[in-house]
Amino acid sequence: MVSDSRRAGVGGAWPEWPRRPGVARRIEPTMLRFAVIEDPERGQTGPRVWLRHAHVVAQGDVAVPAAITLSEGMITCEKQAPGAGALALQVAVGGAGNGPGAGEGPAGSGVTTLRTCLLPERRAPYLLTLELARHALLMLLNKQEEWALFTASADEPAIRGVEQAGELFTAALVASGVGAGGYTLGAERAAWRALDAAVAAGERLALLHAQSQHRRRASGELARIAAHPPPALAVTDHEARRGRAALLGAPGVALTESPKIGARVSTGLFSAELCELAAGSLDFITVPMRWVEMEPTEGKYAFAATDRWIEWAVTRARLPVQAGPLIDLHPRSIPEFMYIWEHDYETLLDVCLEHVRTLVTRYRRTVQTWVVCSAVQCGSGLRLSPEQAMDLTRKAVLLTRKLHPQGRVIVEVAQPWGEYTAGPRGGRAVPPMAYVELMGQMQVNPDALGVRVQMGQAEGGRSARGLMDLAAMLDRLAEFDRPIAVTALGAPSREGPVPIAAEALTPGHWRSGWTPQVQAEWLGRVGGLMASMPYVQSVCWQDLYEPDASAGPVNGPGAAGAPEMAWGGLASASGVAKPALEALRRLRASLRGNAAVLAGLE
Repeated sequence: MVSDSRRAGVGGAWPEWPRRPGVARRIEPTMLRFAVIEDPERGQTGPRVWLRHAHVVAQGDVAVPAAITLSEGMITCEKQAPGAGALALQVAVGGAGNGPGAGEGPAGSGVTTLRTCLLPERRAPYLLTLELARHALLMLLNKQEEWALFTASADEPAIRGVEQAGELFTAALVASGVGAGGYTLGAERAAWRALDAAVAAGERLALLHAQSQHRRRASGELARIAAHPPPALAVTDHEARRGRAALLGAPGVALTESPKIGARVSTGLFSAELCELAAGSLDFITVPMRWVEMEPTEGKYAFAATDRWIEWAVTRARLPVQAGPLIDLHPRSIPEFMYIWEHDYETLLDVCLEHVRTLVTRYRRTVQTWVVCSAVQCGSGLRLSPEQAMDLTRKAVLLTRKLHPQGRVIVEVAQPWGEYTAGPRGGRAVPPMAYVELMGQMQVNPDALGVRVQMGQAEGGRSARGLMDLAAMLDRLAEFDRPIAVTALGAPSREGPVPIAAEALTPGHWRSGWTPQVQAEWLGRVGGLMASMPYVQSVCWQDLYEPDASAGPVNGPGAAGAPEMAWGGLASASGVAKPALEALRRLRASLRGNAAVLAGLE
């Protein structure tokens, strides 16, 4: 987009800002600027494309409010606070283009959210693609060290890919004329080549690590290492954890059992076909207890649909039952009557705890695991202060433990990349990692941390992400030394329409666009990567089936049966399996059979 010599600085440095005659003043940088150059070969043009999912990230990987604009080939990020920052936004990499099916789907391709490194403010602009490539390469090198992969064979495609990405980045640095402030189309294309190579190498490296971790976990090697005392040279707990993580090739706990595979079962439909699919494909089911469905009218609960599925799972299928979230503050889960108490926290707390008491008391003899809270920290539903969000989490967990001492408790982290803190309600939200850290400080000790990993939907926090980003996010959560339960894994089997009002949230896609086959391949890759991690105890797909959207509510107002994601199920409402169900079955079979290589990671 930067085309004229005055903007691009072709043949010279970036121009000085105009000054008043006779007035000498020091110009202090107040914002981040990124140059973007239009390249017809890439097709990524216009503010509607460049600024999708755009947000600024500050120290601690916390998204912060900022005004982000694109004008005359310059993305300007005006932050509310000074200091280094990074720009995250959606980019088409690996020849994926801007639309579905635009590319052939090579490794590392897709329309995905990427970010730059933390950069200091300065007058001269950064070249956006070069900075995106810099961060992708930095993550490669850091993870190669953390995962103890420097000893891997140089012939491994992933290792060769890292080396190639480094060489291409060096070439891009030379082409950009570092320090001159002027960028050319040639520099832009060199940076794109480095970025494509780094993202592709990241996917291969993440899969190589997953294969290694699964072999070590299946053989019991990781459990034996975790059982050893901390290194003798470790002086502090932090050093001991780092030493153990270096030996394990991963942070956090090392579980001995293979992870369990499950799916969420919307309770709006119940049929022999769906029961057969669940019984033959899953280690457990998750029964959602969305508040708006359980209590559509204040004081009047609708238990019948939930009772039916739980009774079948316990008495006929002999499947363990996970239930919840009990308190889900995502807007689609909150009943209308709750907003009456939005500004009266004491009453709202009482209503929430009474709701938890009602559900746990009714189902504690049949439910083994409770997902107690979700989206409490996001601030997108009820307006809770950070202190109130933490208080609600703590008291809901304590009450669940009191009512069901033998039950397992999970607290779910929604939107784990934390983009929501950059939104209009960001000041009342708690970043995801800070939320988990505060739980530890307040002695909230769930048996596991839940995490939602859903993408491909035009909604906040559901932009497509690469495999390297997924692995790095899970590693960060694992550092809190709790088992990880993937409570909602999901992607659609087709591209959905994006309303004009939500165009900035266009979700992007993995590889060449969402199709039933791509959904299945994504499930195999991502599910296998997660199941290989020594700290992951379970992986649960977001929906067993997808109800017919044209059928309307199944059981009256606010009825059960609404899908987590359009076209995001493993089968149709009539029980016709999609390719993703077979991918899930293969993953489960390879885990149960202790296969040397997990299905999906071949």
